Amino acid sequence: MSLLKERLKKGDRLFGPFVNLCHPAVLEIAGLAGFDFAIIDTEHGELSSDRAVDMVRAAKLAGVSPVVRVYGNQPELIAKALDIGAEGVQVPQVGNKAEAIAAVKAAKFTPEGARGCNRYVRAAKYSAADKFAYFGNSNNETAVIIQVEGKEGMDNLSDIISVPGIDVLFIGPYDLSASLGITGQVDHPMLVAEMQKNMELARKAGVAIGFFVDDVETAIKWKNWGVQYISFAADVGLLYEIFSQKVKAFKEG
Repeated sequence: MSLLKERLKKGDRLFGPFVNLCHPAVLEIAGLAGFDFAIIDTEHGELSSDRAVDMVRAAKLAGVSPVVRVYGNQPELIAKALDIGAEGVQVPQVGNKAEAIAAVKAAKFTPEGARGCNRYVRAAKYSAADKFAYFGNSNNETAVIIQVEGKEGMDNLSDIISVPGIDVLFIGPYDLSASLGITGQVDHPMLVAEMQKNMELARKAGVAIGFFVDDVETAIKWKNWGVQYISFAADVGLLYEIFSQKVKAFKEG
């Protein structure tokens, strides 16, 4: 079992950034800093699959679990993310049960899914891994993270969470606020109450909850409330924040 999935099953509270910059050093630094995972963002970042594989390599060497966010719920994109060795795949824009089933199916080998079987890939050590062990163990090792977005997804949450094979139900606070009619008010008591209800729903289904936060204080709050998979800002935003703080301090000094 991958380290990411093992820690999710143990109930650990994990913390990791989105990575948009296409340089392996970012993943090395994330590992050195002590992050648990990093989301290599091929949806909004500047990354193609040929660059993402080096990011995955760097993450593994640095001891941070690599997750690839694909740019669509498409079988070939999901399979590619897993073939290059990602410990988890994060699938955006899941709005209903059928789409959740499709995502899981694309991430799993038969009999649980329909992922194409190929052992000449990095995930199978370029065929050095025993083929029976690789195909037999991959389904259990891969973390499938379903990203529920928009009002449709929020309305269908109970159906989505019932799909076998989902490891993390990832809910964006801004989408959730919009579905509640309080767009952008991510600290609103109504949103907090709804998230806690969703967390209980996920707990009963044996699925971890994921949530996006912009700042550490909010991350700590949700960690203490039981969120296991906390995605924190993005490398570009964190870099800008530090740069701007230092420039301001210099100019005001």
